[in-house]
Amino acid sequence: MRVSGFTIARNAIKYGYPVEQSLRSLLPLVDELVVAVGDSEDGTWELVTGVGDPKIKPFRTVWDMTRHEGGLVLSEQTNLALERCSGDWAVYLQGDEALHEDEIELIRGRLRQHLDQKTEGLSFSYIHFYGSYSTVQDNWCRWYWREVRAVKTRKGVVSVGDAAGFKIKDGDRLRRLIRADSGAHVYHYGWARPPVMMAEKRQHIERFYHEDGEPAELPETERLDPSQPYRHLGDLAEFKGTHPAAMQSVVASQDWSFDSQIEKQAPRWLRYLRMLRTCPRDSMRILVSRLLLAWNSSVPAPKLR
Repeated sequence: MRVSGFTIARNAIKYGYPVEQSLRSLLPLVDELVVAVGDSEDGTWELVTGVGDPKIKPFRTVWDMTRHEGGLVLSEQTNLALERCSGDWAVYLQGDEALHEDEIELIRGRLRQHLDQKTEGLSFSYIHFYGSYSTVQDNWCRWYWREVRAVKTRKGVVSVGDAAGFKIKDGDRLRRLIRADSGAHVYHYGWARPPVMMAEKRQHIERFYHEDGEPAELPETERLDPSQPYRHLGDLAEFKGTHPAAMQSVVASQDWSFDSQIEKQAPRWLRYLRMLRTCPRDSMRILVSRLLLAWNSSVPAPKLR
C-alpha cells in the first residue's frame, strides 16, 4: 500500500498558518507529500522547501482570484495537488491542520483495512482550537465535526466548494463518497492566532466568498475589532488532551491572552438542548451521518474485484 499526502499553501507566513508543522505531522504517514505552493507575497516557497524531507514534492501554482466566489479557487488548487498523488490513498491536510503522532498507526491500519473495500474515503473527527491553544469549540451547529481527509485515488474523487470536503465526479454529476471512520482526529488551529493576525486572516478569508473579491460591508456591530476578533463565544470547552508533537513549539510560544468566558456559559446539557432546538435539521443530519458512518466502518463491504 502506497500513501500520498497533499496540501496547498499561499502566504502562509503572512497569515500565520503553521504549514511547516502541518507537513511534519503528516510526513510519518505518507510515502510522498505533494504541496501546491501558490504565488505568495512572503517566503512560503522557502518555508515548504526548507523542511528538507525528500518525501516533499512541491510545485508552484498561480491562484486565479477571479475564481474566488464561494472559495472555488481553494478546491481548484487542492485538485491540482490531488492529481499529482501517486499513492493508493491520498491524505489531505489544510495548512492549519495537524495529525497526532499517537494516531498515525491507527490511520495506517484503517487505510490498509479499507484498501480492497468499496470505501472511497475516511472521515476524521475535528478538534477546533479557538482563541488559544487551551480552548476548543463545542458547538456542532456552527462548527463542522467530521470531514473526509483520506480518499482513494483514481476513483474520480475531487475537492469541492471551498475545499472543505470531497465528492465523486461521475460525468456531470457529483455524489457523496462511500465513507468509513478513521477513528482519528484532525487538530485544527485556524482560529488560534494572535488577535491582530486573526483579524487580518478573517478579512483575507472573506475575500474568497464575495463576487468582487472584497469583504462585504458589515454592520457596525459586526465589524472586526483587532483587539478582540473572536465573536464565537458561549460554546467553548477546555482542551484536556495533548497537542501533536509537531505543534509543541508553536503552542509553547503563545504570547497573547484570551478571555474564553467559559465560566459565564450555560451548563453543557442546557447548551446542547438549545442546539437541538435551534438547528434540528443539522442535529438529525449529524445523527444519521454518524449511524451510516458506524455501519460502513463496522460491517465489511464487498471486496473490490
